Amino acid sequence: MFVDPSEWIERGVREYPDRLFMRTPAGQEWNYADLYDESGLVAVALRDLGVVPGDRVAVRVEKSAQAVLLYVACLRLGAAFVPVNTAYSIAEVEYFLRDSKPRVAVVDPAELATIEALDLVEHVVTMPAEGRGTLMDRAWRSDPELSPDTPPFEAPRDLAPNSLAAIVYTSGTTGRSKGAMLTRENLASNATTLAESWRFSSDDILLHVLPLFHVHGLFAALTTVLASGSSLVLIPKFDVAQVVEYFGDVTVFMGVPTHYTRLLQEAGLNREATGRMRLFVSGSAPLLAETHEEFSRRTGHHILERYGMTETLMNTSNPYWGARVPGSVGPPLPGVEVRVTNPETGAIQSTPDAIGSLEIKGPNVFAGYWQDEEKTRKEFTADGWFKTGDLGKIDSKGYVHIVGRIKDLVISGGYNVYPKEVESELDAVPGVAESAVFGVPHPDFGEAVTAVVVLQPGAQVSESDILNAVRSRLARYKLPKRILLVAELPRNTMGKVQKNVLRATHDSLYVK
Repeated sequence: MFVDPSEWIERGVREYPDRLFMRTPAGQEWNYADLYDESGLVAVALRDLGVVPGDRVAVRVEKSAQAVLLYVACLRLGAAFVPVNTAYSIAEVEYFLRDSKPRVAVVDPAELATIEALDLVEHVVTMPAEGRGTLMDRAWRSDPELSPDTPPFEAPRDLAPNSLAAIVYTSGTTGRSKGAMLTRENLASNATTLAESWRFSSDDILLHVLPLFHVHGLFAALTTVLASGSSLVLIPKFDVAQVVEYFGDVTVFMGVPTHYTRLLQEAGLNREATGRMRLFVSGSAPLLAETHEEFSRRTGHHILERYGMTETLMNTSNPYWGARVPGSVGPPLPGVEVRVTNPETGAIQSTPDAIGSLEIKGPNVFAGYWQDEEKTRKEFTADGWFKTGDLGKIDSKGYVHIVGRIKDLVISGGYNVYPKEVESELDAVPGVAESAVFGVPHPDFGEAVTAVVVLQPGAQVSESDILNAVRSRLARYKLPKRILLVAELPRNTMGKVQKNVLRATHDSLYVK
């Protein structure tokens, strides 16, 4: 049964108004009554700027409690929230604004003149990381105590499950970013499923360290808190010492693999520090099995790894009760279907452990790409399954394993090489911290299997040492032609290794 996200806010003020919703390190607190009142004021301010259900509200601001209130206001108003990464250049921002055509853009005050000069948005308002800004000034002026003639906010009652709730732009590693249209049902079904699957309750407090421009921080984290009526502590940025200190006050942590590797470098991370914690979740990039095992040894907690993407939100999850398998992202979530197909023929591969294209079906799957029917049509099968672009397999117990991206598949001398398989062997070599495997042009083999490796601090390991260590464990055609030692791997803001950057950097390694 569909429950609209705006009803979560109304349920909160009706059933548990005094329960904590959000707290900041500065000591500011909002209970569910405050959330209802203040998000309502922001919704009125947006409404007064002409925003109606379906209009887009582009948001490029630093993470703050005000930004959370803005997101909730958009949910209640029926506006489509369009988050924009603060790391993007103005040229990239111009593309997002031109493409999404928002009614309102909310930006940092320092960028007000620049965004206004683009002349692409009817209203540009400001929201600083600290202080109020022009949007919140408008909101507070609409407070009934100050403006008794201003009509109070009432959420529209005619918002359908397929109404647009957000447009989130993909990372754009193979061309221009595309806006994934997420509906109210997408958000509601996924948050409800995660709250139930991960056993969220009113006793839970989530430590929120993720950005608010990505589906992980917005929907897996924030929206699940709203759906479950739980609480959160909002940390502007990940600081390892601060995070470990907060583990004594919270019960749930959601992070990316980089967060966990940095936590393991903190001497204070141990069973005592994490004694109050109930759940650690990892996503947005693959978690090394070694990280999973070391974290378990240090803390006694087994990290729960899950699998999601911009277009589908969360698809699979290791179980709350049951085996959390390192290197696996678990079975499909309730209501979500996952299948493996032959990348060339599209034939369904039902044999356990058969590697192929992962396809998804369920209420979590997006409505399509904004203003791009051709791209949408190409990314869905004739029978309605979304092509994730990921290579994977499903084992005999129903657990999904991600092998890599289809575009990352290396075809060397006519043989298919799955980067994840080679990376797993490289990562197991003593002295290797992490690796990335990719293909670049080669005059004889078409593509050459190539690896970059980051060594553990102080490790004295050479390229030939690593090759010799994996030579007996990999078929000859899978062996990297070169292993390049680097200080770090290129990553995006969510910790994913950017193999497109590696391919571009080393494109002429074998071809002069």
